[in-house]
Amino acid sequence: MNFDEGFTFAGHSTKEYSMNLRERTAPTPEEKVIAEEVPFMQGSYDFSMILGERIFKNRTLSYKFETYQRDYQIRKVDEDFFKNWLMTAGWGKLVDTHDVGYYWWGKCTSVDVDDDHPFGRLLITLEFEAYPFMKGELEEGNDLWDPFNFLLDYAQLVAFEVSGSLSINLMNIGSVGVVPTITASAAMEIVKGGTTYQVPSGQSKDESFRLEIGENPMVIQGMGTIKFSFYKELI
Repeated sequence: MNFDEGFTFAGHSTKEYSMNLRERTAPTPEEKVIAEEVPFMQGSYDFSMILGERIFKNRTLSYKFETYQRDYQIRKVDEDFFKNWLMTAGWGKLVDTHDVGYYWWGKCTSVDVDDDHPFGRLLITLEFEAYPFMKGELEEGNDLWDPFNFLLDYAQLVAFEVSGSLSINLMNIGSVGVVPTITASAAMEIVKGGTTYQVPSGQSKDESFRLEIGENPMVIQGMGTIKFSFYKELI
């Protein structure tokens, strides 16, 4: 049995309670399809990517565990604990050992426990509802070498010294656009995609300023230092 495989959620881990992982499923999320049919036209118009990227519904993560305990009374206590641990917590960070360096944001929606008395074990089936994308634990632009993945990571600068005008190109190699937190030592302007954004001194976050998937060229105007803090999200 391998107790190392599992997850951490709401202050506890499956390893703590000798939960042996038997099955894990994480199918891709369902797309939010926005389509319109026109009379007498073959097919339909699909507006699902009108903003430049596909939009998804929350996804389902499922787990099947088993725990062994010959004493029936202790098994019943364990069953009550698992249900209270997982079902009383709301949305939170779900760290799965399968996805090293990432986490899901979800909540447990179902705990089904079957007492297998002849074998002295509990068969536990869990379901989580989760945000469609898993999020990176490390900020983009970190210079850590050991966790660097040549397929999924990208080495880049995210902090800059601006003296008048500076052209930069930030890369978002995730699966969805993200909104960065910007820290500036003085008020500045950013021109990106023909739009000018006002950046105040200090830390700020503007939901209209997004780093789209791929390259994000922009021009920063001002005097001082500026840093973009963001995390990669993968489907």
